[in-house]
Parts: sequence; C-alpha cells; structure tokens
Amino acid sequence: MKAIINVKIYDYETYIENGYCIYGKEIIDVGDMATFPDFEGEIIDGEGKILLPGLINFHTHVYSTLVRGAAIPYQPRTFKDILDQLWWKFDSKLDNTATYHSAMVYGLESLKSGVTSMIDHHASGIDIIGSLDSLKKAIVDKLGMRGIFCFETSDRFNITECIDENLSGLKYKSSDARGMFGLHASLSLSESTLMKVKRILGDAPIHVHVAESIEDEEDSLNNYRMRVVERFEKHNLINKGSILAHCVHINSKEARIIEENGAVIALNPTSNMNNAVGTFNINLFRNNNIRLLIGNDGLGTNIAKEWTYFYYAGKAGINDAAGISFNEMLKYINGSYEYFGKQMGIQIGKIKEGYVSDFVLSPYKNPTKMDKDNAFGHVFYGLFENFKPSDVIVKGKTLIEDYVSIFDEEAIYKNANIASQALWKKLGVT
Repeated sequence: MKAIINVKIYDYETYIENGYCIYGKEIIDVGDMATFPDFEGEIIDGEGKILLPGLINFHTHVYSTLVRGAAIPYQPRTFKDILDQLWWKFDSKLDNTATYHSAMVYGLESLKSGVTSMIDHHASGIDIIGSLDSLKKAIVDKLGMRGIFCFETSDRFNITECIDENLSGLKYKSSDARGMFGLHASLSLSESTLMKVKRILGDAPIHVHVAESIEDEEDSLNNYRMRVVERFEKHNLINKGSILAHCVHINSKEARIIEENGAVIALNPTSNMNNAVGTFNINLFRNNNIRLLIGNDGLGTNIAKEWTYFYYAGKAGINDAAGISFNEMLKYINGSYEYFGKQMGIQIGKIKEGYVSDFVLSPYKNPTKMDKDNAFGHVFYGLFENFKPSDVIVKGKTLIEDYVSIFDEEAIYKNANIASQALWKKLGVT
C-alpha cells in the first residue's frame, strides 16, 4: 500500500487543491491533507505536481512503430494510394517478431506520454495466427498496461486465419486484456467475408474503419448501393459497444444507425489531417447523442494532444469558434473512461475509492488561480499541449518514476532495431 501526499488531484470531475491518495491495485482512500490518516506504507511526496487518471488510446496501430524512417517510395494522390503505397505494402511483411518488438517500443513510449491503456487494431500479413498474443505479451504481460486487441480482417489476407485470430482474442477475459472483432474497412471487405464474419460473431463488438475517406463511401455506394454504415447494419455487425473509427464522411442516417445500435465513434484528428481526408462534423455526432472516443491511428503516442486537436478541429469543422465548450469536452472524456471500464469490467478514470490505480503524476505550477471551476482549463492549456508526466502508475505499480522507466530500454530499442532491419529487407528499403 502506498500514499501520494501534498498533491493537486483532478479527475475531470473533482478537484482537490492539496490532497492525498492511498492505493494498492485499487484506490483505497482519497481526501484533503487536513484529514490524512496515520499511514505506515510507502509515502510519495507529490508537492508541485498534479495527479490525473491515466490516458487511454482508443484506436491505434501499434505496428506503425517500425515504419519510422523507412524510405518507402510514396507519392499518393488519394487515400487509397496511401494504403496501397505505404500501409498495405508495410503490414503485408509483418511477422510476430516484428509485431512484438513494435509493441514493446510503442507501449513504452505510450507510457511516457501518460497513456496507460490502449485499443489496438492490428494487421500483419506474414503471421496472422499468434499476432494478438504477441501484442498482449508486450503491452500487457511485459509492460503492465491494459489493452483491447483485434485483427483487422480484410480480403487482403487469409479470411479463415483472420477470423480464427479474432476469436482467439475474444477469449481474453481479464481486467488487463480483452478482445474485439476487427475489420479493416468496407472497401476491403467482400459480401462473402462479411457473411462469414456474421456467422461466428455473436454479440461481440466490432472495431472497424468507417468512412475515413470519401472513397470508402463511394466504393460502398458504387458496389452495394448503400452507404458504409448501412452495409454493416445490413449484415447485423454493429453490436453494442462496437468502435467505428473515423466516421469523417458519414451522413445523418448513418449517425442514427450508430446511436441506435449502441456503438461509439473513435476520432483520430491528427491522422485525418495528415492524410488530408477531411474534418469530422461534431454537430452530426452531438445531434445524434453519439459517444465519442479519441485515438491517433498509430500516429505517435500523445493522446493528450489528440484531445486538444479534437477541440480545435471540431470547431474548425463547423466553422464556429464557440462550437465546443469545456463542459462538452469533459462529457466526452468522462464518457470515454466509462466506456473502457464497461468493456474491461473495472472502474477507471476517477481518483476515487474503488477505482483502479491507473494514474499519472505531472509537475505543474499554476501561473493563475486554479480551483474546481477552472481546473480543466489549466490541464487543457497548461499540460496537454506538451504532456510528459514524471510518474506513471498502472494497477498500483510504478512503471515510470521521475521520468525513468523500470524497463531495460536499451534492450527494447536494440531489439526493435534488429527486427526493423529484417522487416525493411523484406520491403526492399533502406
């Protein structure tokens, strides 16, 4: 049992100016320092720091780590070109060794960015079978994070193996690891494949790219005479809790279908800007009462930045400088923790008794008054712009202390470098 004392505490709901938090794997007691009880365990002095819940990345591609710096010929004109020339070429050569070592680096860098849990959307052409276990071994077993994993089923791959691997991931049932059923996107999924998936899906949630670019919608309309979300609904694939990533180009009918089926949308604003696919319409989501999550599509590890970009891109998308209030932002952030907790069977995202001890300590000196009414403004503008916590605790275990992790980082990066060399050789790049 440990206690953090003399610390500002903020969990997007409650603010304590000078508080304490006593915890094991779960939080045992939280309060003002004036009421700090007699305590015999390890004490951590949090003076000059703020205690926040750990961040969650709700849509990422861990394997993207090993493409960093690769000179792959790349002259895209459309989003489909980006897939053909870069990502589909790259992921077709991934094996379980590369998957594991990419996850070790990505997980470590995520922790250093204050991310304590993630939902990954994986693809690897050489090794499909065993790929989710490789991810789980790195992210959960070795690095001590929490994760939800799936394989992005696509007609580019062996469909039987894709289905079998997703079924293996659905067997994860702990508070540390769970599975979803992964699908790439409508434009890479035939009718035959969707029918095969439905036959074995049951009530498992899917995790799928939806209308990331207009090409996804055009492909569905041209080939199936319906829009992307309508197509997935036709096959009864949108189960409660399903994650539909991006949704940049959905219309109002599709938004209603998402809400009616109890699915959620994971936005990825930085990736959308990078791929020049367009800007999401926040009014469409809010008018249909859709729960929003935040991811980064594998582009770095800074989820705090993604929340800020969501705020800015959301206002730009509707051309309204006052388009998103901080109260609305807090609704989405708190809702995202509630969603993850429900999927994992835990209470997460609050610094309260009974919630899991997944949190971060970050130095922060407020240049202006800070209280319960403006705490989020301080976090949003003062911390999220360049978020690098000094200490990261997951399941009550300190994984990063004073910016130094407990892991053999030299070995992690060395092994990833060796794995990347073998991967790049298969790609024919330097």
